[in-house]
Order: sequence, then C-alpha cells, then structure tokens
Amino acid sequence: MNSAGQNMSGSSEGQERRAIEAVLGQAFTIHLWEDRTRGEQWVPSYNTKALTLVDDQFLRVASNNAVENGQRTFEFQGVLPGTHELVFEKRMGWKFTAEDRRIFLIQVAPSGKG
Repeated sequence: MNSAGQNMSGSSEGQERRAIEAVLGQAFTIHLWEDRTRGEQWVPSYNTKALTLVDDQFLRVASNNAVENGQRTFEFQGVLPGTHELVFEKRMGWKFTAEDRRIFLIQVAPSGKG
C-alpha cells in the first residue's frame, strides 16, 4: 500500500502536482489535515472510471479544548491503468471558492501478474 501527502500543510498557489505510483487493483492512501472547527472539508474530484474511493476516515487529534482538527485519510483504488488526475479542494460551507487545492497525478500500473 502506498502512502502520500502526510501532513501536507501550507499553500498550493503554484498548483504543484504530486505524483503517486499505484498498482492496478491495490489501494493507496492520501492524508490531509482538516480543521473542522473552522468548517474545513477536503472534497476530492476525479474520474470515477479510473479511480474508486474505498474509504474516507477522519482521525481527530486529542486535545483538551473544543477544537476539532485532525487528519483525514482517503483510500483509493486504481481500476484503470494510466495517469489520472486527483484534485482535492478545501471547502468551507459559506464560501463559493476553494480555500486551497492539492493536485495529485496517480500513475496506475498493471499488477505485473501473468
């Protein structure tokens, strides 16, 4: 299982694209920080014929205050070989535009079994 993007904080104004290598039919994960107290929510956008969202979990950071922030983990599976774009937008309920964007290029390779 491949993992990418752990604790990716900061701005992505340059729209840097991060490459992730995946194997057809095997899961890979992406971790992003989210502050739900501020209303933040990462929303993925991708070709559903090429990638499948397998799981979406939020792990709250333990603290003694009312802040609800933590790590959001998205688990995807590549179902079509090739290079596919996966875009995450940090949305807030009261804004029309995204607060931040993270772009990943997922390179799905055949399983190699044969």
